[in-house]
Amino acid sequence: METPLPDDSALARLFAKTWRNGTAAWFSLPGGATLFRPGEDAAQLYFLKTGRLGAFRREEGQEPQFLGVIRPGEPAGEMALVGDSAHSAYMVALRDSELLALPREDFFEAAEEDPGVMLELSRLMIRRARQTQTQAAIGDPSVFGFIAEEAGAAIRPVVERLARCVEALGYSVTVEGGESLMAPTEWFSNVERAHDFVLYVAEADETAWKHVVGRQVDRLFRVGRGDRPPPAQAASYASAPLQAQRLIDLILLQSANLVRPSGSAEWLAATQAARLFHLRENGVADLQRLARVLTGQSVGLVLSGGGARAYAHIGAIQALRERGVPIDFVGGASMGAMVAAGIAMGWDDGELEMRIRKAFVDSSPLDDIAFPLIAMTRGEKVKARLAEHFGEVDISDLWLPFFAVSSNLTSGAYQLHRTGDLQTALRASISLPGVLPPADLDGQVLVDGAVMKNFPADVMRSFQLGPIVGVDVTRGRSITSEDVVRPASIWSWILSGEWRKGPPIVALLMRAATVSTGRDLTAAREATDVLITPKLEGIDIRDWRAFEPAVKAGYLAASQALDALPCPVDELRRRPSLAERG
Repeated sequence: METPLPDDSALARLFAKTWRNGTAAWFSLPGGATLFRPGEDAAQLYFLKTGRLGAFRREEGQEPQFLGVIRPGEPAGEMALVGDSAHSAYMVALRDSELLALPREDFFEAAEEDPGVMLELSRLMIRRARQTQTQAAIGDPSVFGFIAEEAGAAIRPVVERLARCVEALGYSVTVEGGESLMAPTEWFSNVERAHDFVLYVAEADETAWKHVVGRQVDRLFRVGRGDRPPPAQAASYASAPLQAQRLIDLILLQSANLVRPSGSAEWLAATQAARLFHLRENGVADLQRLARVLTGQSVGLVLSGGGARAYAHIGAIQALRERGVPIDFVGGASMGAMVAAGIAMGWDDGELEMRIRKAFVDSSPLDDIAFPLIAMTRGEKVKARLAEHFGEVDISDLWLPFFAVSSNLTSGAYQLHRTGDLQTALRASISLPGVLPPADLDGQVLVDGAVMKNFPADVMRSFQLGPIVGVDVTRGRSITSEDVVRPASIWSWILSGEWRKGPPIVALLMRAATVSTGRDLTAAREATDVLITPKLEGIDIRDWRAFEPAVKAGYLAASQALDALPCPVDELRRRPSLAERG
């Protein structure tokens, strides 16, 4: 959590002096307006007086990645200015803001007169650079709003319990409601400055206060009841910047004994929320998860593709759970997506192992060999097993936020599955070209996610700020010339049972599809806080019976990686509290 500069800091004095002598320019930036964009020249250093700025990174075809916030008393654009480079992110006003802008030449001239300015700015840059390794690149969001979608039971008691979970993590937090409607502007600034986190809550009938909350927060949570359909008219109350930058989430309150949510997709469509969290009545674990999300301590687990080698994910998950590591977001590619979906379904270790064994170990999923017009197999066995183990479930009805990736051959980019039918997403994500027939989704041809994004840790980073644990089962030697030797006799090959793995061409196709480029691996490593790479050199990528050794390798690798950490996983990106900063 970035600390605003004190009023007597060298930078604050510099901007005050240059404002008085007319060198620095004061201006207003309406909420939603962009201060600067990637590629633009860093011609000025900015100093935020009031309001809130948000930094974002955007990739074509993907949702904006929220990098962090700039608070009053903090500079913006200093990295590019001092480094004489172009800006690398979008800087957008989250609220109506007031800033001072100092031209580059005037800044360096003033810095020569007062060496303390450059020293202070250098320290700030170093601190922010280090924070990119441990938390958000700038400041983490700290002001959140909760708005009830419909009349009924009050949501403030739920937010109060959430606040106690935040306090249990070592932070100061306050919950403010409609009683603060008539508070002056400076009151909001003072209360936000005095606490690590501020939670504003608006009940369904507090219309005026809803509008205030929607303009005042870094991120907004809309709260509805999962046992009811969404209101016909679901007004957002969120400010234009929150809507434009996809900073609106949805919480659905669920009954305590509910086996599986339903109807969540309707709520997502009505609220246009970026993320969905299910909160069971008296569900302490769900509240604790949401507290980690607010404080940037939520743990995302990413599992790579890798054929039968993906059994190692099960061992890694066992090691994580054994050490009490929370799993708050899950995602993966290909077989990694299959295992991740099991976690999101709520399967414990025993059920996860049982279902994967039944689906893949007891008999090969790829032995329904077909005349290879489109693929080596018909894919009917895979389809049947997906139906057996996952049923008719929508991704939004999973207990945990989940994603799978497939490769879209129509568009030439990876396809992100965060909503829609779970079976369809998994069927696309494991459709290895040449081995399984491709999936068809709305006229788009989708194949195995491993082809374009085998280890999607950077995808996980785009929608959650907490630590990321990645398990990559594609590293090391996995195919040799022995694996692709033509069988001496077709009859001995059939009698030996080796045909159930598929012919040697299957190994070639599977390995070719799961080889990541150096660029992709670098991006994944940079996005991962804990990288687990099981040693699986002796396990064939298509050996569906190699369950025990793969699970053991995953458990061993995860145990070693976790035991070597200096602190618990969920504290790897922990922001210091106000008390800890003194």
